[in-house]
Amino acid sequence: MASIEDLILLPTPRSAIAGPGAYGLSGGSKIVCRGDTAALFPIARRLRRALWENQRIDWTLRAGGSGLGGSTGGATIMLSPDGGIPAQGYRLSITGGGIDIVAGDAAGAFYGVATLVQMLRQCEGVLPAGEIEDSPDFPSRGVMLDISRSKVPTLGTLFDLVDLLSGWKINHLELYTEHTFAYENHREVWAQASPMTGEDILRLDAYCRERFVELVPNQNSFGHMHRWLTLPRYNHLAEWPNGFDLTLQGNTTRMPPFSLNPTDPRSIELMEELYSELLPHFTSERFNVGCDETWDVGRGRSARAVGERGAGRVYLDYLLAIHRLVKRHGRAMHFWGDIIIQHPELVPELPEDVVVLEWGYEAGHPFDEHGAEFARSGIPFFVCPGTSSWNSIAGRTSNCLSNVRNASGNGLRHGAVGVLITDWGDNGHTQYLPVSYPGFAAGAALSWCHEANRGDDFVQALDLHAFRDGTRVMGVLSRDLGDAHEKAGPARENSTVLFNLLTQAPDGPLPDGVTVESLGEACEVIGSIIGPLESTRMDREDAGTIRDEFANAARMMLHACKRGTAMLEGTIGSAEKRRQLASEMRTILGEHRRLWMARNRVGGLQDSERIFEERLHEYLGT
Repeated sequence: MASIEDLILLPTPRSAIAGPGAYGLSGGSKIVCRGDTAALFPIARRLRRALWENQRIDWTLRAGGSGLGGSTGGATIMLSPDGGIPAQGYRLSITGGGIDIVAGDAAGAFYGVATLVQMLRQCEGVLPAGEIEDSPDFPSRGVMLDISRSKVPTLGTLFDLVDLLSGWKINHLELYTEHTFAYENHREVWAQASPMTGEDILRLDAYCRERFVELVPNQNSFGHMHRWLTLPRYNHLAEWPNGFDLTLQGNTTRMPPFSLNPTDPRSIELMEELYSELLPHFTSERFNVGCDETWDVGRGRSARAVGERGAGRVYLDYLLAIHRLVKRHGRAMHFWGDIIIQHPELVPELPEDVVVLEWGYEAGHPFDEHGAEFARSGIPFFVCPGTSSWNSIAGRTSNCLSNVRNASGNGLRHGAVGVLITDWGDNGHTQYLPVSYPGFAAGAALSWCHEANRGDDFVQALDLHAFRDGTRVMGVLSRDLGDAHEKAGPARENSTVLFNLLTQAPDGPLPDGVTVESLGEACEVIGSIIGPLESTRMDREDAGTIRDEFANAARMMLHACKRGTAMLEGTIGSAEKRRQLASEMRTILGEHRRLWMARNRVGGLQDSERIFEERLHEYLGT
């Protein structure tokens, strides 16, 4: 039997000390709630269910005083507000006589049970004795899902994800929204998107609260408004009504109308209407208003104001107008910090009650420098790394882990009040949800206790607590497939070589460093990684879906290697090569459609499959 110090827990707790002996699990014992019984009873039921699912034993629930509980076997869950335990913290003690969980608040009791549930998952019949003392580094530990770049999950998918993340002590969830809430007076904006309805949000908010997760409203309010501004009804609000050319990393792209005109009062009027409808569905007192990547501001209708007052001042004035709206709705405003950090002289002018979201998704992002700037100003801030899953096919594991370690470590150093792990869906949201599990796990662990978790690659934890794979294959597979792209060659930021090869036009320049030999090596590595997939035994209802998702991701990666090789060898135009590639792409596209519908609503699928349809038409010459 493993000692309590050797058990695989996600997150690894702050302190675990082995004790003598063990506690044998058997039926007929009790789970006793002491303190606020109304708050503890749902938590005790969660433990009871876990005992049955993992050990096939049933314990009864009751409330009681000091004469009941651990001394007679079973488990005691006790609230002790004056016991010196930090907020959200707990103490879990196991002896030969029973199990005791003591917490200062209900959230801490929930997290103590979450740790015990993970122990039950890997101990058969006997729990090792010892004591765990645990509490979080950051009070807010969040995940943000992009539901605007094509993929709107079903409620079932969201419920399952909340169960998974809350078991890892995540307590903050956002659904990134541009146009995917069903605003009653703006049907044309979301008509093709299968949006979240008001009832959906009410149900999800209640589900989250039961699991100590705060569902925080999110509506971008400045940039990223192209889904609105391309429509005739809203085009008059655009900074640049006819669109503009955007150059990033040396590549120029024609962009649609993108940002609201910050000098037009009607922009604020639109936001007031949206906030008035959206916010009553959420119990959270926070609100993420976005306001990032306002690339076109100052280049169109606000050019004169920017020329007179400066870009930073025009941005801040609009942000302050948004802040006044948010205050009227009784919420605390969160916003992305990428624009304001470019004007550090204005940071001290931010209201004291805003929270800046300092984001960056590469391993070397300057969280240290930017965190120090916000700390000097006294403005509260989150650090916001990412899962590195988007524009990748199967992730960028090494970059993700380094990015999250960088964010959590420097966030802790400079006093950040939270960590938000972002999971974006750029360019069709072609990655599948389990590709993001390593990033979610790293974010959960490193935001809970950076020191105890900073050396982990989370492979064993993923096997046990994400994939629940008895063969211990999926943790390694997900990690290694996420790094296989490196064999093909270096990529630009927020992408991989293989994703670029899959999506670029056949006459475009290939990424630097890509050769026939590097693509051949990548093919071999991908094949060896994915080989054991069919042997996995995942104890999950969606085990078959997960296997098929990773299989199709590998197909995409292998196809990208073959496509790139054909481009390098000059055979991409041959009839035989096109027939081969078209056959592969039909399989990829068909599987992508099927797998999309397993977790998501139909809206957005047409956007996502466009990448694959373009390749198929290219190969068929249509």
